[in-house]
Amino acid sequence: MNGTILVTYKVLCKADLNKEVSLTELLLNEKIAKLIRSEYAKGFRNLELLAEPTQAHIKIQTQKELHTFEVSKDDFADILDLAEEDATNKKLLKKECERVELVNIETSS
Repeated sequence: MNGTILVTYKVLCKADLNKEVSLTELLLNEKIAKLIRSEYAKGFRNLELLAEPTQAHIKIQTQKELHTFEVSKDDFADILDLAEEDATNKKLLKKECERVELVNIETSS
């Protein structure tokens, strides 16, 4: 195959946070409900906060720096190994940060 692949990855650490909370769960939290009432409905009483069960989730995750490298299309099967090798060469892998996650793969001719 001719062409190259631009691979984007991030380094994962044990202390990283990756949590998803539904809007319903958030509104059931009394501290959050009280804060919303005081900010958006000051002076009103007997208020109820509602959310549709199909509504969005809020994702809380550790912000990570993205790293890229380029390989030949022939190396497609080894992309994950090559990403780990690239991270090692750039000295990104440390004691608590030993894994990589592929974020994007772009091909060019």
